[in-house]
Amino acid sequence: MFESLSDRLNSVFKKIKGHGRLDEKNIQDGMREVRLALLEADVNFKVVKEFTDKVGARCLGQDVLGSLTPGQQVIKIVHDEMIDLLGGETQDLALKGKPAVVMLVGLQGSGKTTTAAKLALYLRRRKISPYLVPADVYRPAAIDQLHTLAKQLDIPAYPSTSDANPVDICERAIEAAREQSRSVVLLDTAGRLHIDETLMAELGAIKEKCKPGEILFVADAMTGQDAVTVAKSFDDQLDVTGVVLTKMEGDARGGAALSIRSVTGKPIKFVGVGEKLSDIEVFHPDRVVSRILGMGDILTLIEKAKTTMDADEAEKLGKKFQRAEFDFEDFRTQMRRMKKLGSLEGVLKLIPGMGKITEKLGEIKMPDKEMARVEAIISSMTMRERRDPTLFNAGRRQRVAKGSGTSIQEVNQLVKNFDQMKKMMKKMMAGGKMPKAPALPGGMPGMPGAGRDMKPGGTAAVRSATKKKKLRKKKKRRR
Repeated sequence: MFESLSDRLNSVFKKIKGHGRLDEKNIQDGMREVRLALLEADVNFKVVKEFTDKVGARCLGQDVLGSLTPGQQVIKIVHDEMIDLLGGETQDLALKGKPAVVMLVGLQGSGKTTTAAKLALYLRRRKISPYLVPADVYRPAAIDQLHTLAKQLDIPAYPSTSDANPVDICERAIEAAREQSRSVVLLDTAGRLHIDETLMAELGAIKEKCKPGEILFVADAMTGQDAVTVAKSFDDQLDVTGVVLTKMEGDARGGAALSIRSVTGKPIKFVGVGEKLSDIEVFHPDRVVSRILGMGDILTLIEKAKTTMDADEAEKLGKKFQRAEFDFEDFRTQMRRMKKLGSLEGVLKLIPGMGKITEKLGEIKMPDKEMARVEAIISSMTMRERRDPTLFNAGRRQRVAKGSGTSIQEVNQLVKNFDQMKKMMKKMMAGGKMPKAPALPGGMPGMPGAGRDMKPGGTAAVRSATKKKKLRKKKKRRR
């Protein structure tokens, strides 16, 4: 979402770094570029003015002008002020009461129902027992949608009916949650296409009767500045406690995220980053700013990795690797875990200094499609074949190729690369000379043919380099 803003800001910082010493004119020119970058990202113009004024004033201080590295000092100031703009500290849910009540509000289509299910899964992973309450009796199939999601997650939901009063539904649901010893009640309230008195009166009545500890305004980040305006209206009438921004994985310019905290004074608590029910993250202002400024976000990457593998599994797998006893079943399991982290490009952006790696790779493609092809080949094997790759004869390979929709050559390449990898690891563990490693696109062993785009000769640049090397060898022989 912040890619265009990140690119613009990084180009500004490069210009600032290019000046050996900074003066007032350099800083003013830099702040003008920053102002344009933020406005293009759809950030509220008042927020932009306040932000650039603060940054400009700090940059004109002696700590920058007298510094040996003024460019780095400016980046640090922008970093600090942007964190402050986004609220400074991370704020999680304030769960008070037995049960604690969390009320979700917002316009129709903003993603309240899906967000309710995502929050329920988030809470359960923290060993908190949630209870879902469908209180939207107006939108067709809204109640059914939440019940379907609840069943998918195996989380209880109140049996609402479309002919009941939403206020009564919420009151009875809280009593039912108390009887079932559930810790948190999530109220999925109705929305409208626009703000009206009827909607606000109903939400106000639910607030008065149920006394929620958290009132979360759910906003679609794709709507830009309109989300900020609507959030202000809801806050004026309901006094919301926090904001959840959905569809942050989209191609919106990110202005809502940078404006909403400053305009409403209410913190962004969560962001939806995908369509899966697990795709919700706590909003960390410092991490978001690091991503915007191209500094990566290694903490989020570590947290994502922890959700896909526990310490015991990691230790067992580590011992297998040390003994070079890993097999195709282990390999497929790790590939699936990697997919849960997101695309390889997305993972690279979280690693400091790797955000621009896709641009530097040029024509070379990320191996996401190759990973899918490899997984198809492994899945076409029997369990015995996955556990013991030495079983593969011509007939088995032909069967696997047909079952996975690939060629026998690709199956052969996968088996060959995997065998080479095991031999290499045995040599390493024995302390011997390490053999030549097989082609490993994206760090993944056993990609068939190294992914065509990444094997030797896969790109024009690599083919040219190989040709030059051969010519040099021929010249040496002639001499």
